Amino acid sequence: MPTFEIGDRDFLLDGRPVQVISGALHYFRVHPDLWADRIRKARLMGLNTIETYVAWNVHAPRRGVFDTTGGRDLGRFLDLVAAEGMHAIVRPGPYICAEWDNGGLPAWLFTEPGVGIRCNEPRYLEAVGEYYAGLMPIVAERQVTRGGPVVLVQVENEYGAYGDDKDYLRALVDLTRAHGIDVPLVTCDQADDAMLERGGLPEVHRTATFGSRSTERLAILRRRQPTGPLMCMEFWNGWFDSWGLPHHVAAVEDNAQDLDDLLAAGGSVNLYMFHGGTNFGLTNGANDKGRYLPITTSYDYDAPLAEHGAPTAKYHALRGVIARHAPVPDEVPDDAPPAPVLDVPLPAHLSLWDALPELGAARPWDRLPTADDVGQLSGFTLYRTRVEAGDAVLTFADVRDRAVAFLDREPVGVLSRSLGTRSLALPARSGDLELLVEDQGRVNYGTRIGEPKGLVAPARTAVREVDRWDVAPLALDTLPAAVLDRLRDRATAAGAEPVVGPAFRRGTFTSVPGADHFMRLDGWGRGLVWVNGFLLGRYSSEGPTRTLYVPGPLVRDGDNELVVLELHAAADGVVAFVAEPDLGVTDI
Repeated sequence: MPTFEIGDRDFLLDGRPVQVISGALHYFRVHPDLWADRIRKARLMGLNTIETYVAWNVHAPRRGVFDTTGGRDLGRFLDLVAAEGMHAIVRPGPYICAEWDNGGLPAWLFTEPGVGIRCNEPRYLEAVGEYYAGLMPIVAERQVTRGGPVVLVQVENEYGAYGDDKDYLRALVDLTRAHGIDVPLVTCDQADDAMLERGGLPEVHRTATFGSRSTERLAILRRRQPTGPLMCMEFWNGWFDSWGLPHHVAAVEDNAQDLDDLLAAGGSVNLYMFHGGTNFGLTNGANDKGRYLPITTSYDYDAPLAEHGAPTAKYHALRGVIARHAPVPDEVPDDAPPAPVLDVPLPAHLSLWDALPELGAARPWDRLPTADDVGQLSGFTLYRTRVEAGDAVLTFADVRDRAVAFLDREPVGVLSRSLGTRSLALPARSGDLELLVEDQGRVNYGTRIGEPKGLVAPARTAVREVDRWDVAPLALDTLPAAVLDRLRDRATAAGAEPVVGPAFRRGTFTSVPGADHFMRLDGWGRGLVWVNGFLLGRYSSEGPTRTLYVPGPLVRDGDNELVVLELHAAADGVVAFVAEPDLGVTDI
């Protein structure tokens, strides 16, 4: 069987030096019917390896479950990598960051009071052990030593930016090895002496992360990794986008020069990202370094291969750089054709209030619970209480992350963690106050990982504390069949009239089956979109993203069903499909 080892200066494949030229491609951010296409385009760019994180919470939405069906089928993904003649690097965390909800850690992990996270704590490691028991056999049987593609497995992820518990890292090594992983293990940390020291172990090969000044950063890594191959495990050739900020773009010429310097120095590399993909559904993460900023639905990342799988100018430039250092196939992937252009009226209207019986039952509380307290670990939660004429204002300790407030079902304001607004002015009348609270994505980096969502007590008016609440978790990840049935029965209006939210709108469209589409919602405010029952993700008028990517495999022959949940209002009930993506204004 083949071997892959760490030599004195190089990675060794069957005893021969090899330079790993890899690209990041997260299977959970790409429709599974498109995995083979993206992997093939990686090979055509000159890459010899595919790297993927494994998001624990993708496979284990609740404890005791390890789901590998459909888009969670890591084994099938790795088999497709092998079929393309490429190697694979697997980075299973258990923490991955990745601008992914909670950094990949399951939210249920934090519901047990006092459990330690990312440290040598028995209850946490017991849960990690259950995760590895489901995951590692899939990886182990696909190691290069058993005829498969996997050549490296990573331990934790940029741990030096978080902690320095060496016993914890060694426990992860032991758990990994106990499941038959015999290929080399690595750690990765930012190219900083202190982080590399805190996040690594003497017995595990260190790699670094950086996106510029390659020669300087490799020298830092060499100080902490005196022997063996130098590798940049994340070469940041782009960056992610946050709602309300410009679309990030990294200069092609700078990426190309830094990659050339890295490869010329003999370093191995993993492009982060080669292909970013999409934060479908409610999977995006968030950052909070003094201001909470949720990540956009698009994870295009200004990567060489665009969100919809099209080669970009960066693809061709980096391909040219790689060709100076390694063999590159003669074939070049075709440019993407324009997408179908059409308008889609959404004539069927169903108020969210009318749909509540199908979305979730309310439960009374004699205190203000978080969303986690009521078992809602993602999405939307509806809070209801009674206010009096003299209350004047309602203030919460915290709002996580955005709440639309209604008094007797009339909108009276918005509370926003991103904007720092935690107080709501109340009309001078009594009534039923409802707050539709959106979890906009759990923090994926830093010390705020795992914090509970929803409204955080105490809640106080000008004269009293409010401790009587009815709270309902709303099922929106997959729309209940009863909601869809009611929408289908209401397809009577023209669809051009304004939309008053919060409400669902539904329509159908006929287009080119299997073709990628790009949806614009100009004039709409904020909400969610489903195509044929699949939750594409969030949209928002604050940008930067102006289109939502609809993967071709979602578009079928005949009628396609489109449902939008608008939280505020829209100028009319029509959405547009346009020829190309629009990711918004850039910061350069």
